[in-house]
Amino acid sequence: MRKIDWSLYLCTDQNLTRNRSLEESVELAIRGGVTVVQVREKDSTDREFFETALRIRSITSRYKIPLIINDRIDIAMAAAADGVHVGQTDLPCSILKKISKDLIVGVSVSTVEEAIRAESDGADYLGVGAIFSTNTKSDADSVSIETLKKIRESVKIPVIAIGGINSQNLSIVKSANVDGVAVVSAIISSDDPERSARDLINQWKSE
Repeated sequence: MRKIDWSLYLCTDQNLTRNRSLEESVELAIRGGVTVVQVREKDSTDREFFETALRIRSITSRYKIPLIINDRIDIAMAAAADGVHVGQTDLPCSILKKISKDLIVGVSVSTVEEAIRAESDGADYLGVGAIFSTNTKSDADSVSIETLKKIRESVKIPVIAIGGINSQNLSIVKSANVDGVAVVSAIISSDDPERSARDLINQWKSE
């Protein structure tokens, strides 16, 4: 797998984009410093999800930013994305790796046991959360900073923290020595996604 900068991982949600298109919001966020983009559109039909992925793919390709697709390996492959991210109730990572050896596979975990299992199944990175309460994923298990630290110590693959992360609590998350943070509303809901992304990445690199 090529080396990826996981520092600032953007998950999309076009319901939060205010008066902008999702494409404009993503491009502004990339200009601000987002290093990875995940298309995560829970309310879309299959066709809408695919077409959104294609539009975002054209932007991430231009900026040479990795594109990850949430849950759907078929859409990831059809849109020529770089990877797919799955949860605990989706297809196992080991199966996804058999379907496509080229795709990056990320797995959502909330315990040390899940993290170790995902790594042994071949996961390329982990999404750990929710660290703080969030409206974008109401069913997410709560993960303490202490558990986040234990997960980081238990695996060798990159660990990305997710869930309610913003400029006010970023330093708390970074203290766990994770490889990056995933955000949704802190950038997508911002009046200025480019500035918000730049503020977050600068804070991440300076602390």
